[in-house]
Amino acid sequence: MRKTRIAGILPAFIAIAMLFASCVSANTRGSMYPKMYTEQPTTILVMPPINNTTNVEAKDLLYTSISYPLIEAGYYVVSPHLAMEMLKAESAYDAELFFDKDAAVFARVFGADAVVFSVIDRWEKVGFGIETDLRYIVKSTKTNEILFERQCNLYLDLEQNSGGKGLLSGLIDLAASAINTALTDHIVAARKCNYYIFQDIPRGKYSPDYNNDRGKSAELRNTHVTVK
Repeated sequence: MRKTRIAGILPAFIAIAMLFASCVSANTRGSMYPKMYTEQPTTILVMPPINNTTNVEAKDLLYTSISYPLIEAGYYVVSPHLAMEMLKAESAYDAELFFDKDAAVFARVFGADAVVFSVIDRWEKVGFGIETDLRYIVKSTKTNEILFERQCNLYLDLEQNSGGKGLLSGLIDLAASAINTALTDHIVAARKCNYYIFQDIPRGKYSPDYNNDRGKSAELRNTHVTVK
């Protein structure tokens, strides 16, 4: 009787274990972004962000900080300064014009294997912080397919402590600090968003993890974080 009971339980246990294993292994870089490994892009062009907000500075702030995490991930990124000059010269500064078009043009002009589009849906001060909502799409210049796509909703908490000073003194210091660091805070927000977005991108040719990181765990495509 005991052997029969164990024999009946064993298949169910194996099935549960296999289901659990599949759930655990589902969110890996290899399973989330298989086309990155198939095409293995080396050179990436970063397009100026598409700004859907009223914050006119957000576009340039974000653009200046997108390349660095991609370089750290092992990719050769076309110089943003060079790209900007060429795009402006061709009246192509607005990425909206190319978002739904064939990306092959970027291979011909810049020699890029892939192009990064970013969309700013929210960028504003909320309370003592900055609320951002950004989308990133990496498209192949060979197949025009999406290789990598993620969204980041990030809140940068900037609340400060007066450190035991009087209320008036604390408010004066807070106001002075806000004036002096307002731009810096937005730059920090942009950098942190880019870090969270690209932390899971499969590593490129110039990374020691190139082609060896398929099994590394990956976060969900939609990321929600609060940072200080």
